[in-house]
Amino acid sequence: MLRATLIAATLTAVLAGCGQAPASPANTAAATAATKPLLLTDADTLIIGSGDFASGPLISGSIQPEKRADLRAEVSAVVLQVVKDNGDKVKKGDLLVRLDDTTIRDQLNSAEEARRAAEQAFDQAQRQLDRLQTLSSSGAVSQQSLEDAEIRRNNAQSDLVAARTRVVQARQQLERTEVRAPFDGVVSAREVSNGDTAQVGKALLKVIDPRSVRFEGFVPAEHGPKLAVGAPVRFRINGYGDQAFEGKVQRINPIANATTRQIGVTVSVDWEKIPTVAGLYAEGTVETETHANLMLPPSSLVIEGDKRFVWTLKDQSIHKTAVQIGQTDARTGHLEVLSGIEAGAQVLRHPSTGLQEGANYELASAAAAAPLTANAP
Repeated sequence: MLRATLIAATLTAVLAGCGQAPASPANTAAATAATKPLLLTDADTLIIGSGDFASGPLISGSIQPEKRADLRAEVSAVVLQVVKDNGDKVKKGDLLVRLDDTTIRDQLNSAEEARRAAEQAFDQAQRQLDRLQTLSSSGAVSQQSLEDAEIRRNNAQSDLVAARTRVVQARQQLERTEVRAPFDGVVSAREVSNGDTAQVGKALLKVIDPRSVRFEGFVPAEHGPKLAVGAPVRFRINGYGDQAFEGKVQRINPIANATTRQIGVTVSVDWEKIPTVAGLYAEGTVETETHANLMLPPSSLVIEGDKRFVWTLKDQSIHKTAVQIGQTDARTGHLEVLSGIEAGAQVLRHPSTGLQEGANYELASAAAAAPLTANAP
């Protein structure tokens, strides 16, 4: 026992004299990890290839319904009841606003009384003319009396036509005191409340049909010759993140906007596949050209300030390679690679932080490989 103690003490003294300390378990594990290669699977890498890159002019605008109606008062009256409110669904013919019809109903009653009086006057004038015509055949009345009776009958007929017209007008005015939905849709704006005085032309309600939404945008005038009806459009809507939506050019306005000098473009969309909230800002690309180019998913790109890099795999080691990036494909979200790598290059699909230039790697099966970040130096 004593001899073992002396041997241990002697060894410690010798190591101390050489300026070295015994290696600790922690240092040994760190050294092993530093030399251990990265374990990768096929899912961690991808081969850069050529793909179809769609390009074209930018289009910006908003989502708007094609069917929309601004309902306004056609008679001057007090608002008695607003039946529907913002967001309420309506069917064609549903009552939306009721106006006070007291005055107009009195006018209708008066017009109907005037019509009945005119009908009686016409009937009397017609009977008088018929009698005189009978007597005229036997020479009992003069020709002048017959002509006078015919004039009175014509005047009575004109008064009757005018009286009937006033009845129709009064009835139309009465119908206008009830504002009804012009089509199936949703109330988008309520402009009045009970008790308001509605003058002729005053806004009452706005109704839209969400199923008729479309993308109404503008394109710079210099791209006008490239536009064509039927061209595909890829766009994103403000508030819906990176979710991409699709449509086709439906109409191209032949007159440029007087303020911006841009060309108005209407894009038809599938209303079931886009948000039906009117007025949202949207921006995208009209695909007028398609060409082959190297494409890179955004997850493979490393951004450091103004520089762009990818981690390429070559000769069993990883390398930080600078690349020049162009535009983003609106269809897939992939990036156009202008220079830095060539077709067939193998890169990391989701590079993590802490990777070192020239670090070795090994390809392993998915079951045997640890996560990429676990063995990163």
